[in-house]
Amino acid sequence: MALATRSDLRNVAIVAHVDHGKTTLVDAMLRQTNSFAEHAHLEERAMDSNELEREKGITILAKNTAISYKGEHATDGPITINVIDTPGHADFGGEVERGLSMVDGVVLLVDASEGPLPQTRFVLRKALEAQLPVILLVNKTDRPDARIDEVVVESQDLLIGLASDMADDFPDIDLDAVLDVPVVYASGKAGRASSNKPANGELPDSENLEPLFAAILEHIPAPKYDDEHPLQAHVTNLDASPFLGRLALLRIFNGTLKKGQTVAWVRHDGDVHNVRVTELMITKALDRYPAESAGPGDIVAVAGFADIMIGDTLADPEDIRPLPAISVDDPAISMTIGTNTSPLMGKVKGHKLTARMVKDRLDRELIGNVSLKVLDIGRPDAWEVQGRGELALAILVEQMRREGYELTVGKPQVVTKRIDGKVHEPYEHLTIDAPEEHLGAITQLLAARKGRMENMSNHGTGWVRMEFIVPSRGLIGFRSEFLTATRGTGIANALAHGYGEWAGSIVTRNNGSIVADRSGVVTPFAIIALQERMSFFVQPTEEVYEGMVIGENSRADDMDVNITKEKKLTNMRQSSADNFESMTPPRVLTLEESLEFAREDECVEVTPDNVRIRKVELDAQARQRNYSRLKKQSE
Repeated sequence: MALATRSDLRNVAIVAHVDHGKTTLVDAMLRQTNSFAEHAHLEERAMDSNELEREKGITILAKNTAISYKGEHATDGPITINVIDTPGHADFGGEVERGLSMVDGVVLLVDASEGPLPQTRFVLRKALEAQLPVILLVNKTDRPDARIDEVVVESQDLLIGLASDMADDFPDIDLDAVLDVPVVYASGKAGRASSNKPANGELPDSENLEPLFAAILEHIPAPKYDDEHPLQAHVTNLDASPFLGRLALLRIFNGTLKKGQTVAWVRHDGDVHNVRVTELMITKALDRYPAESAGPGDIVAVAGFADIMIGDTLADPEDIRPLPAISVDDPAISMTIGTNTSPLMGKVKGHKLTARMVKDRLDRELIGNVSLKVLDIGRPDAWEVQGRGELALAILVEQMRREGYELTVGKPQVVTKRIDGKVHEPYEHLTIDAPEEHLGAITQLLAARKGRMENMSNHGTGWVRMEFIVPSRGLIGFRSEFLTATRGTGIANALAHGYGEWAGSIVTRNNGSIVADRSGVVTPFAIIALQERMSFFVQPTEEVYEGMVIGENSRADDMDVNITKEKKLTNMRQSSADNFESMTPPRVLTLEESLEFAREDECVEVTPDNVRIRKVELDAQARQRNYSRLKKQSE
């Protein structure tokens, strides 16, 4: 056994809270290393290639790029830096865990104004659990409200706090290394970094990112391997090609992988098959290129494995040594997803309607999404889908909607556990930044949702940071009320806090629903007559059906109305004409807002063209009977 090192290679993940500038920094790294041809057009946030990522401005999928660094610190020739761009949102934590399994160190990005936030804690804990070295990068130093010194202290406090919390479970953590984390100051948008601290609100003194590259080469260890060890490669991600079929993205830990080589494919259930590698590709910038071979530490894509899964191992057929499976946190939120059962189902030709189509699509999602679970609930047309959070599940439904599926989606619920005979539910650590004048409204809002304030700090800028421990149930539907209470200025971020005892009943919506009592077409005459007592989600000429939720009541109870009522026409001339100018425009709800708004007896009808809220039981008389029966049982 002889331990060797690949000095021409570094594998690093960039981790941060959502919207702290990871993807913009990767753009600057690609540009400054001349990774693209001169005539190539590079879009902003090039790594966010998914359509939904560009729309929402967040990273959803972990992706890798390879940078060939030939700068002043590459003394022995070009060095390949494999960079993994990870999501900053805890709902996509499975992507973070997969990304960290491919690298030898992390660059922790922290906003120079906002400082460490809940997702910073989440990704940093994962990095420390994996015993990866950390480089602290304070980004956006040129923000007018930057507070660099305080942010560095807060980040170091977070590192020390996490290391001490984890000392019992992970005794191998090197506390000296945690305390001695190198700090780099940067502005990813300007493409500048420095090891010297700039003044608040000013750019770093270096003209480029050379200090960052120097820190990566110095503090991120080169991949180590045993040059006598047989092949070991771990599948960490999946992709697809129209020409090659399924592609497995893998990190080679030992041995050499060649195109055309026959390898042992060890599946997660222990089955072993000998399969030939039909294609081997390496990454350069944002594209993949064919290669003949790859060695230890390389991150490559291979074809030839029809149904390979994340966590599988490729090994030497003569000496099979499988790698441990990738472990991810358990889901906390669930929702029921099934076929569309509304009267307006299948109105458009070409939509995907059947239960088989929906189930096949959910099964395909499980292949690439390790943090998702699909459970059978005993119905042929609906399944329970469990994920990390509301956003992750809403993203899945939105992707299916854009692919042409019609669905019925139930209200998000929490995944409970029974511990010592008592029901326990997931809790979240909620951090809120808001102007101090909204302090009372926020605390009142969270008190109703069983939130418990843990900490509050005022930086003297007119903004307050509050930390709460809240049941996950209490955060379903919280976002829209919170934005209303803070007039759109508040920022809220939540992180899983573990399980605790059931907090009791939580009323998340005080207003009732307005429900259509018959099928037909919405008329302006009916809206004008009713709009003083309620707000509507529908507009004139829109088709509705009995049991469809068409608005929000100003009172707590539901109300059935005839929204299709037309004005009675006579041959008598009237002195007053209809005044449509007084008609209030409807509230158009997005998919996420619809899922937040729905109550327990409601669900969301999702089609490629429309998102509608409806009652689970469409018939008004049947709903009334169910309500009366539940009322008698509670008495």
